Amino acid sequence: MLLEWIEASNFRNLSGKIFWGPGFNIIHGSNGQGKTNWLEAIHTLARAKSFRTQHLQESIKFGEQLAVVRGRVAHGADIHRDLQIALQGNTKSISLNGKREPLTGYLSQIHIVALTADELDIVRGMPDARRRFLDRGVASLQPAYVQTLMDYNRVIKQKNHILRNSAEREISLFETENLVAPWNQQLIGLAAQVHRGRCDYVERLNQVLERRVFGREEVTLNYVSSLEGKGDLDDYQGLIAERLRLRLPAELAAGHSLIGPHRDDLAILFDGHEMRIYGSAGQQRSALLLLDLAAISLYNSWHNDYPLFLIDDVDAELDEKRIGKLLEYLEGRTQTFITTAKSSHVGRFFSQANVFEIEEGVVVGTAEPKVISAVEKP
Repeated sequence: MLLEWIEASNFRNLSGKIFWGPGFNIIHGSNGQGKTNWLEAIHTLARAKSFRTQHLQESIKFGEQLAVVRGRVAHGADIHRDLQIALQGNTKSISLNGKREPLTGYLSQIHIVALTADELDIVRGMPDARRRFLDRGVASLQPAYVQTLMDYNRVIKQKNHILRNSAEREISLFETENLVAPWNQQLIGLAAQVHRGRCDYVERLNQVLERRVFGREEVTLNYVSSLEGKGDLDDYQGLIAERLRLRLPAELAAGHSLIGPHRDDLAILFDGHEMRIYGSAGQQRSALLLLDLAAISLYNSWHNDYPLFLIDDVDAELDEKRIGKLLEYLEGRTQTFITTAKSSHVGRFFSQANVFEIEEGVVVGTAEPKVISAVEKP
């Protein structure tokens, strides 16, 4: 998988078109010039989501109504696909080869793994960040999982609406049970698929996780079901059906669904200790990097291909020792996009990289070591 070029118009402060090279692509420049914006554009093109905001309209250049990001991805030597995402107000439209494309099909075109400050929430934040990490991973191996997750979230939303309405109108438990019954029936099957997909992905991650690359501590992963200790998890559908029946009074009182994999978590442990609670900042960064490298390895073993790897502000997230080991691991594997403000890193670590220097959102040249000529400026 190779991102050949990307073009941005009115996305943040970006303009122009960049032709990327294989291997390492270094996006270099002073702070505030737009390095991270180019990384965000790649992320948005791939996932139809930003890693910086939940509201994509915030990515539209101030004073403009429409922002567009385009790109071309190559799968092998013969398959090339053009992708586009357009943002206008609160809406986004996506297209593949010039035609509108459903999100489930679009998301299978490019897979990225991103190492950013926000992604540190996976190891030190709330469970929802870890669930998103797992769901992205499952979808990278099984694209149909995207639809399963969308269906599950739709059922939970509808059920929550019924529970809130019943609580506000003081509808009886018996009547509420009849109202939620068809949604619970759908929830049981969908929850089992989500649970099975996540558990399988965690098991596979553990098999490829290089536990001691950056330290003496051994990192392990454990999927933690919210139904743990409530019965036989091997019979997940039977167990969740029973819990849904027993917990309906509590759900009615709470006004939202309390049962299902939307309440599960991923335990990230080092030497048996919870990384989120006991890990130092350096250990947490190392753990996230290990997870990302495991995700890359697993994707490769499944697809015989590599995802794109995005690293924002590499010198802030990793010390020089970890940068060196990381680049050694990645060389010859992924197409990698790295932002850095330190010119010393460009010469020291990235002597064989394509280096793009950014000023006011535009590639103006290269710092060193070599010039990239295939750049179209506005």
